[in-house]
Amino acid sequence: MVMENDVAAEAFGAVSAHARGTQTGAMVMDSDVAAQGAAHSAAVDNAKALSGEQEAGTRETGESQNVKAAHFRHVIDHDTFVLQYVQPGLVGLIDGTVSSLAPIFAAAVSSSPRTAFLVGMATALGAGVSMGWSEALSDTGKTTGRGSAIVRGAITGGMTTIGGTFHTLPFLISSLQVSLLVALVVVAIELVVIAWVRYRFLHVPIKNSLLVVTLGGVIVLAIGLLLGES
Repeated sequence: MVMENDVAAEAFGAVSAHARGTQTGAMVMDSDVAAQGAAHSAAVDNAKALSGEQEAGTRETGESQNVKAAHFRHVIDHDTFVLQYVQPGLVGLIDGTVSSLAPIFAAAVSSSPRTAFLVGMATALGAGVSMGWSEALSDTGKTTGRGSAIVRGAITGGMTTIGGTFHTLPFLISSLQVSLLVALVVVAIELVVIAWVRYRFLHVPIKNSLLVVTLGGVIVLAIGLLLGES
């Protein structure tokens, strides 16, 4: 009887130990599975984060390239605009403003405001045609990339006429002193406009432009006054 009880107790203990071992093993397996799941989730999250960073980097790179391309196109467009439109117009404006000073002021001092007006308009119109023709015939634009010869010629000729016309209009005033004074003011305004255009499109400092352009205007004006007084 005692032996049977001992055997039964040993059997029960073995079963209990086996059950505890099984339960512990199951818990360990569950823990391993949970750890593996957490690691997998972390790996997936890291992969998603890395993928998101790569996509963001790709977008930023694409945006940067687009910005650079747009800037490059802007530079090309700006240079082309300056070469084909600004430069021909600036040449005409400078020539019309400066070269017409001598004949206009010579005629005004030696004769009368009316004569100065007629000489000034003839000079402005004649120089406009001459400069426009010269610009159109001097460069077809195919080799230099300066655009249509007809367009450049029209721009140069038109701006030459404009440059010579504005300081001619004051000589419609009958008083010589008043017409000369007003014409000098108009010339000063024209020189400032030329300096601003060179600053705006050619990036030349205004002070330098004013100095150079004014020097040229003063030389031509002095020639006209000296010839008129002679």
